[in-house]
Amino acid sequence: MDVVIVGSVALDDVKTPEGEVKDALGGSAVYASLSAGYFTSPGIVGVVGEDFSDAHVALLEKHGVSSVGLERTQGKTFHWEGYYEKEMGTAFTVDTQLNVFAVFSPKIPGKYKDAPFLFLANIDPELQLEVLDAMDRPRFVMLDTMNLWIDIKRAALLEVIKRVDMVVVNDAEARQLSGQSNLISAARWIQALGPKGVAVKKGEHGALVFWETAMGVLPAFPVVAVKDPTGAGDTFAGGLIGALAQQNEITIDTLKTAASVGTVMASFTVEDFSVNRLAGLTENDIGDRHKKLKQISEIRDSALTISCSGK
Repeated sequence: MDVVIVGSVALDDVKTPEGEVKDALGGSAVYASLSAGYFTSPGIVGVVGEDFSDAHVALLEKHGVSSVGLERTQGKTFHWEGYYEKEMGTAFTVDTQLNVFAVFSPKIPGKYKDAPFLFLANIDPELQLEVLDAMDRPRFVMLDTMNLWIDIKRAALLEVIKRVDMVVVNDAEARQLSGQSNLISAARWIQALGPKGVAVKKGEHGALVFWETAMGVLPAFPVVAVKDPTGAGDTFAGGLIGALAQQNEITIDTLKTAASVGTVMASFTVEDFSVNRLAGLTENDIGDRHKKLKQISEIRDSALTISCSGK
C-alpha cells in the first residue's frame, strides 16, 4: 500500500448541456483513487450504504484500488444532484443527501497505517485530523478542502493545514482561505502556516504549483468536447499524488511533472460522465496525452532574437 485516500464515495445525478446521468459513481475518494491507481497502489477509505453496487467495488479493485477501508453500513450512500450551464465552469447544487456520510468516522485498516503517502480528500477537517492521528506519520501528506469548511470549520482546517506537506485548492478557495486577492500571495500565505507545497487549480486555465521557495505554472490540456467536469479536481489530485509516489524525492521539478500528470488525468475525466472515461484508459492513452501536453507548453530556443527595443 503506497497511498491512502480518505474522502467521499457518492452516487451522483448530474445534468450538463451534453446530457445527464442518474446514480452515477462519484465522490472525491473515488475519482482520486482511480486516477492514482494508474501510477501506484492506493487504498480507499470511505463509507457507502446498502444501495452501493458490488460492481462499483469491483471496478475499484480492477484498477488496483484496495477496498479494505471501504465501509458498508445500513442506509443509503451519499447522494449529490447538480447541474452545469453552458460554460460548465460552476456546479450548481440541486440537492445533497449526506445519508451514511453524515455519521462517517474514518476507520483506518491496520495494513494502511504505515503507507508512505496520504491524501486527505475533501471531508470535514475534524475528520482529517482524526485520520492523521490514526496513521503512522506518512512521508507525505496532501490535503484538499472546500469553501464550506473554510466558512464553518476554519479553526480545525487551519490546524490540519499546519500538519500536512501540501495543500490543493482551487483559485476561489485559495483567495477565501488567505484573504489575498493575488494567487501567488495566497499560496505563500498558506505555505506560511507550515506546508512546503501548494497547488492552486484554475480549471481550464491550468494550475500554479509551489514547493518551498520555487513555483511553476502549468497549462491545462485543451479538451475539445467537455461533457461533465464533475470530479476533475479530485482526478487531478489523485494523479498528482500517484505520480509523486513514484519519486525518490519531492522537488519543484518532480512536483511540476506530477501536476502535469494530474492535469492529463483530469482532461480525460471531463470527456464523459462519472468515471466512464477515467476508468477505461490505457498506458498509451495517458502517455500520448502527456507527451502532447509537454509539446504544447514547451518554449524552445530559436533563431528569433527578442530585444527590449524591438529593433
